[in-house]
Amino acid sequence: MEYEVRPDEETSTLLGARVTVVDAAALLTAAQAGPVELLASTGFPAPVREVRCTVRADGDVHRFEAYLRVDGPGSTVGLLALGLAGPVGLLLAQRLAARTPDGLAAGVGLLAAEAGRRLGLRPAGTALAEPPRDRAGQDVLRAAEELGLRPQVSQDDAALTVRAAVPSAEITPAHLRAMVGVVLQAVRELAGDGPELTVLRGRSYTVGRRVATAAPARSATVTLDQVGGLADVVARFREVAVSFRHPQVMARWGARRPQGILLYGPPGTGKTMLARALANEIGADFVEIRTPEILDKYLGGSERNIKRIFREARAYRRPTVMLFDEFDSIISYAGAGGDAASQAVNAVAGIFKQEMNTLFEANPDVIVVATTNFPQRVDASLIRSGRFDLKIAIPAPDETGRAEIITKMIRELIDRHERPGFRMFAADVDPVALAVDTPGLTGADLREVLRRVQLAKAMREATVGAPAAPISQDDLREAVAGLRRG
Repeated sequence: MEYEVRPDEETSTLLGARVTVVDAAALLTAAQAGPVELLASTGFPAPVREVRCTVRADGDVHRFEAYLRVDGPGSTVGLLALGLAGPVGLLLAQRLAARTPDGLAAGVGLLAAEAGRRLGLRPAGTALAEPPRDRAGQDVLRAAEELGLRPQVSQDDAALTVRAAVPSAEITPAHLRAMVGVVLQAVRELAGDGPELTVLRGRSYTVGRRVATAAPARSATVTLDQVGGLADVVARFREVAVSFRHPQVMARWGARRPQGILLYGPPGTGKTMLARALANEIGADFVEIRTPEILDKYLGGSERNIKRIFREARAYRRPTVMLFDEFDSIISYAGAGGDAASQAVNAVAGIFKQEMNTLFEANPDVIVVATTNFPQRVDASLIRSGRFDLKIAIPAPDETGRAEIITKMIRELIDRHERPGFRMFAADVDPVALAVDTPGLTGADLREVLRRVQLAKAMREATVGAPAAPISQDDLREAVAGLRRG
């Protein structure tokens, strides 16, 4: 992890789109600790609804995987009806022309033939009959080929997956840019773009992190890329997301993906944020169940509320993450006491168990996430495997984790607020040094430090009527000291 708050950026035009690559070398290094999101956006032309591209180190190989979701069943296989070559065509035509005597393979037929014509490829042993109609697409594939990047493509009715692998000893930022080019070429194919490069024109994409163009509520837009200091947890959540993106593979193996996740640890460590980030990683709806929605002072009311919540969950038609925050306050330890309060607790816990037992079979697209600061207060039978398959501790961050969290938070603020002529943070800001000065602080504490110093700067400018100086390292240290004083 690099701790520069303003990492190197390189912007270029690729297939009509403006593409900014942020600190490519650091991204490839970070992939050694787990999957790194390269491209995540919904700003693509129809019928493409979602594109996600990751890179991760697997032994001595870096593996790229891109997942493109399209609207409507049959969207990918129906492209030929529109007179298009389809995504598989452009990516495989070059392979086919080199591997087979006539440039085609059984089962591909017109798809590859049309792709070959668009790319200007020829069957083996023949002359080039016509110039390529899609020279830009040809250039992208040639660049990938020269780097040894050989994409493998698979597709089903609603999604396209592109995979490639490069030996870790050979990988460079150029491989990253080439893979992004291949992904954008697949987007063009799905959208039916022509040689004029119109469908991506005017669009901007950032590789490595998402650039905010507005300031929506942070909790609604948080991604796993924004989670700092929890590399192992983020990696496990990305695995859960992969299982949701490939339901046919799960079904072929009879695999049941984890649908119950318990997150436990001290307050302020990011448990709720992780649940929201998981929903965004999957492209799922997010439903938070709060304590007042369940607990009822009238006899039997809490049980009825739980039944209603799970009845609604079984009817969800989209992937959904349900969050039971502060789970211990909703369902405390089901003790053996004989008083009315203990009996009520036992009744609530019993109903919850029954509903969890049937939910996942009734609706496999629902994930239940429960968070608690006090796992010892929750009955073990409630959170056994089968109900909560993943039980993940979320500890307070160590020094390295704090440095990563501070870096990500400052980068997020820079992305949102810095404009030409306005610099928010001074050049002396050092996340590593600040991490040394903040032992015991959680992610929530660090965000509060930034909030205080932002408010102080804004109030100073509003009061004095002149621009305040950028936030410095001393400003941050002073805010930390103020937080400790209370």
